[in-house]
Amino acid sequence: MSQFFDIHPVNPQPRLIKQAAQIIAKGGLIALPTDSSYALACQLDNKDAVERLRRLRGIDDKHHLTLMCRDLSEIGNFARVDNRQYRWIKGATPGPFVFILEATREVPRRLSHPSRKTIGLRVPDDPVAQALLAELGEPLLSATLQLPEDDQPLNDPAEIRARLEKRLDLVVCGGPAPAQPTTVIDLTNGEPELVRAGRGDASRFGL
Repeated sequence: MSQFFDIHPVNPQPRLIKQAAQIIAKGGLIALPTDSSYALACQLDNKDAVERLRRLRGIDDKHHLTLMCRDLSEIGNFARVDNRQYRWIKGATPGPFVFILEATREVPRRLSHPSRKTIGLRVPDDPVAQALLAELGEPLLSATLQLPEDDQPLNDPAEIRARLEKRLDLVVCGGPAPAQPTTVIDLTNGEPELVRAGRGDASRFGL
């Protein structure tokens, strides 16, 4: 049975943010709001939590998971970013974009794409997500909260609770989120390539 925290979407209560961080640190799998849809998230280096996330989403190790970072300085710890890539990312963060980049050795091997050694990274523009990342002091491993049987991501915390309360440890309710996933941009091949169109405007990359 999952817990349900009703958190203010603009001024998150520090007490609830701290409790949410403690649940994650103990290996919890949570749902939280972002500037796109709700997302599933867990601790980066907790193998059991990561496997639970993949099972819930119905995805294998060839599907990119996303490191949700607090700012650009964290991205540099987990991905190799040249000056051109940095300019592209800086102009679109924080925001509803995921960038596919070459992973550094800081990324556990099981989390990067098995053949390409790449990882997805994003900086969300959402007060609740940002407060949680600040409290944790490290990135979250995340994925769009879209179930295998659904055509769209989930964006209503009450529906998330009703459908997943036995499979999550916590639902962080920050009000409804946009019912769109992030826009995914691959920056590993010299020029931006659109992997998935979503809430972020890909035209800023000439796509």
